[in-house]
Amino acid sequence: MALTTHPFFSPSKTPTAITTISEFPQNPKTLILQKCKTTKDLNQVHAHLIKTRLLHSPLIAENLLESAAIILPDAMDYALSIFRQLDKPDSAAYNVMIRGFIYKKSNHEAILLFREMCESLVQPDEFTFPSVLKACSKLGAQSEGEQIHARIVKSGFGSDGYIENTLIHMYASSGDLEVARKVFDKMSHRHVMSWNSMLAGYAKNELWDEVVKLFRKMLELGCEFDEVTMISVLPACGRVADLELETGKWVHFYIKKKKMKLTVTLGTALIDFYSKCGLVESSIEVFNKMSMRNVFSWTALIQGLASNGQGKKALEYFKLMQQNNVVPNDVTFIGVLSACSHAGLVDEGRKYFLSMSNDYDIEPRIEHYGCMVDIFGRAGLIEEAYEFIQNMPIQPNAVVWRTLLASCRVHKKVEIGEESLKNIIKLDQPHSGDYILLSKLYSSIGRDDDALRVRNQMKENGIRKAPGCSLIELDGVMYEFFAEDKGNPNSMEIYNATEDMMRKIKSAGYVPNTADARLDAEEDYHKEASVSHHSEKLAIAYGLIKTAPGTTIRISKNLRVCTDCHNATKIISKEQKIRSSRFPFNTHGVSPISSRTAINELVPGDSGGKTVFSEAKILEGIAGSGGEMVFEAEKERLPGFKSRHSIARAISSAKPTATRVSKHLGRMFNKYLRNVPPNKSSVTITMTGSLQAPMNC
Repeated sequence: MALTTHPFFSPSKTPTAITTISEFPQNPKTLILQKCKTTKDLNQVHAHLIKTRLLHSPLIAENLLESAAIILPDAMDYALSIFRQLDKPDSAAYNVMIRGFIYKKSNHEAILLFREMCESLVQPDEFTFPSVLKACSKLGAQSEGEQIHARIVKSGFGSDGYIENTLIHMYASSGDLEVARKVFDKMSHRHVMSWNSMLAGYAKNELWDEVVKLFRKMLELGCEFDEVTMISVLPACGRVADLELETGKWVHFYIKKKKMKLTVTLGTALIDFYSKCGLVESSIEVFNKMSMRNVFSWTALIQGLASNGQGKKALEYFKLMQQNNVVPNDVTFIGVLSACSHAGLVDEGRKYFLSMSNDYDIEPRIEHYGCMVDIFGRAGLIEEAYEFIQNMPIQPNAVVWRTLLASCRVHKKVEIGEESLKNIIKLDQPHSGDYILLSKLYSSIGRDDDALRVRNQMKENGIRKAPGCSLIELDGVMYEFFAEDKGNPNSMEIYNATEDMMRKIKSAGYVPNTADARLDAEEDYHKEASVSHHSEKLAIAYGLIKTAPGTTIRISKNLRVCTDCHNATKIISKEQKIRSSRFPFNTHGVSPISSRTAINELVPGDSGGKTVFSEAKILEGIAGSGGEMVFEAEKERLPGFKSRHSIARAISSAKPTATRVSKHLGRMFNKYLRNVPPNKSSVTITMTGSLQAPMNC
């Protein structure tokens, strides 16, 4: 085909440099992208386009720019030179260049080019705004992002779903979650990407309770969710650990139910979730089922084992990791050193610390030095830990000194403990816990006057100790306990159970650590009573009352567990498994834990027994049913049904009829309904939404 036959072409003769140039009229983009594999190819194509005057075609110029700016890794300068040769670049040309700068991580240049575009009176379109907002997100340039947001509204693109998603991401990345949520709430149609952007924003800013709360709203509205959703939700469930264990388990159930591929990212998120909830066997099970693993998967498992007291097993997996030729990174070694610390392996810790730089060319960071201080401190080598800090090639931070202070409190090393607190005050705003550690150190060696002096110093400096709070979840209801708290309606029963529990563990070798008692408790009897009524012990006693023998009791606490509660829990755990963890607590002393859906229970009238269906079990049934869960009963006996995406309750004196419910779910309820007298039963069912019938949310 002669080039002169096409109206765009007016060359004097047919080109010979590129034999396939005749394909340009049919598909110029395909040819340019295929031919430009290297910068040399780009030069040849560019020269030919200039010679044949094809570069004047906006479409061909745009495709050449795309090759230079996006496809080729090192041709951005060349792309810019092509762009500057264009007489009047249009929005498409600007869009390609902005995208190119972002791909090449030149986000500042992308924003400057957008500004030039506006000054040149070239109107940005629906493709321009998402790109430049991404540049603002990566730079944390909220001020520029706000100006672009104003232009979006002015240009009439304020309701464009893709642009709204990018706005949410931009504000969330900048930490302005309030504005991000406003954009999210105003959206008329929320795609799964919208939910994911908001979830990721909360996760990035470590607002884990908000992640879970928003995910529950997704379930309530019946919205679809994908792997990206779960990658935000699972870490949130892990961070609030025992408080959202059922939610995380249900996510895992959903993955298996839908036969979703266990990708490296998803598998690693599950390993991290189970580890943070103390379910290391489940972590190992997920790890073993992964068809592909990377350094992050191995690291998550090693860290999980280490944090759950299985240091030796963590080191076994590290050796297995090395045998599989997976190169560890700096985070892996934090897990390895933590494993050595929990297992009391001082020599191994030294060996691995040196191996970082000698074998893997990894320069130790402050976290690695902190791990070494913890290794020495846990082993009682306080002087060696102090000397190690003194010889660090980088300045120790407050966290390193706090680690040493905690070890001094355990091993009663007063002088180094005092020095540690002085250094903390120099480097950081001291926390109440810093003073309390030193105060308890004084108390443990009988220096009560010094302990009181430290507490008074706290008050003078305006530092208040947050009240210790322990949470326990039973039957879907969260119960909160404070030290010597008598606000629970069952206080008498709880205190009697606590006294009985303390008597039993004393016979098993427990000795009260009265250094953890209130300072105003002067007599030994009062000190012993004080430590007996710490919030964690009250929560455990309540759990023992309300659960069957052998049930795992999960306690979450906002502060470090004191030595006395730690020792007591170890003895109690020999008879009943107890899992304790810390949860986030805000500065106002109000727990950020989201409210829970009420427990679903069946109460037989005559037997006095009680069978509980956990929320995860109900959701499991909904997921398997292929539709929403609806229970019908005699209409005149019902207090009224709410909408199918809110809590629905059916109370009847007769056995309810289930419609649109899977056989699995029906069997689950019928099993417990079978022997209930028809005139003496009540059934309460809580529904959180259909998982199989997504709405336009």
